[in-house]
Amino acid sequence: MKKWLMVVVTAVLIMTTFTAAFADNTYTNGNKNSKADDKGNQKFALGVERLMKDEKKLLKGKRVGLITNPTGVDQSLNSVVDILNNDPEIQLEALYGPEHGVRGDAQAGQYVDYYIDEVTGLPVYSLYGKTRKPTPEMLQNIDVLVFDIQDVGTRFYTYIYTMALAMEAAQEKGIPFIVLDRPNPLGGKKVEGPVLDPKFASFVGQYAIPLRHGMTVGELAKLFNKEFDIGADLTVVKMKGWKRNAYFEETGLQFVMPSPNMPTLETALAYPGSALIEGTNVSEGRGTTKPFELIGAPFISSPELVTRLNQLNLPGVTFRAASFTPTFSKHSGKLSHGVQIHITDRNKYEPVETGLHIVKTIKDLYPEQVQLTPFFDNLIGNGWVRQGIENGMTVEEMKSRWEKELKGFEKVRKKYLLY
Repeated sequence: MKKWLMVVVTAVLIMTTFTAAFADNTYTNGNKNSKADDKGNQKFALGVERLMKDEKKLLKGKRVGLITNPTGVDQSLNSVVDILNNDPEIQLEALYGPEHGVRGDAQAGQYVDYYIDEVTGLPVYSLYGKTRKPTPEMLQNIDVLVFDIQDVGTRFYTYIYTMALAMEAAQEKGIPFIVLDRPNPLGGKKVEGPVLDPKFASFVGQYAIPLRHGMTVGELAKLFNKEFDIGADLTVVKMKGWKRNAYFEETGLQFVMPSPNMPTLETALAYPGSALIEGTNVSEGRGTTKPFELIGAPFISSPELVTRLNQLNLPGVTFRAASFTPTFSKHSGKLSHGVQIHITDRNKYEPVETGLHIVKTIKDLYPEQVQLTPFFDNLIGNGWVRQGIENGMTVEEMKSRWEKELKGFEKVRKKYLLY
């Protein structure tokens, strides 16, 4: 072999070894929570994994009802349905699906009927059909209810109210309720936005919590149970190794779509603010591949809107002029113009403030064309913000007005934090 060729081969071998070592080190760092320690113990474990390893006694000898959807998986993406159904020590009796269904195939607002699951042969009851709360008939053969669904950290995401209503049903029937905890994908530090006014309670905001609550589903379950007098026999199976400042991908978990219009973590990051667009006649990007990141309408000028929004110099975000044609939902089949939200620094980004600036700017630019609907009040959790936008109130003034109640919530919240 010629000398120059040997040098090349040696260099390639060295680079390959270095790359493999670097990749392994990167994987270890990026997924350090899910790696095992020297004794073979997981550094990070989900509630479902801790249930099966340490807390299976909670289910042994009992007929189990499971509330879940496609996000109910372990770190190897095994479904909690299969995990429980295939365990000879656990008797899984029935499944219960929230909005979008157990298999996640129903669109927003689409009602799902009772059916038999093809994979397991188990009955599946819809909690987004004729009833959103399990009826006594649905729980007739159930000794314990288990909840395992990934939330996205925002008040108006409906799964947490499915959980609360199921807790009420469990309390009324006198059976235990178990929450298998999961990370808040937005982290557990930041709390933002107005606290819900009970006068505006709905299925997109049932309790007095802020838009971005900074809690896990297990922590919310404890808060709902105590502060809002549900009184269920509640057990939260905690995660192991979750850090409050960790965003979702820092856990090493794969992001499974919680719903059809929540495809990525970036969607979830934008959602607490950009979903306020749902309370207007402007498209929030449903019917595109970037829901809640694309905002627009046929009557909007992209250059005009992007200039106004970027002039605000909002922290951690920039806007790009964008045009799109939704395939369904608002302005379906019509070319719409607006912006795409690009989050540049998630630690500085304030989604609620950003969302209000978007709504206000569009309303200021197109006062005759833009309509804020009553649904906007349900989303923001009060009636005064909409009135403020229509009457020229600044976002800074809005933040000052909700700050006192937000601080009050933070004091209550501390009592229920598990991590």
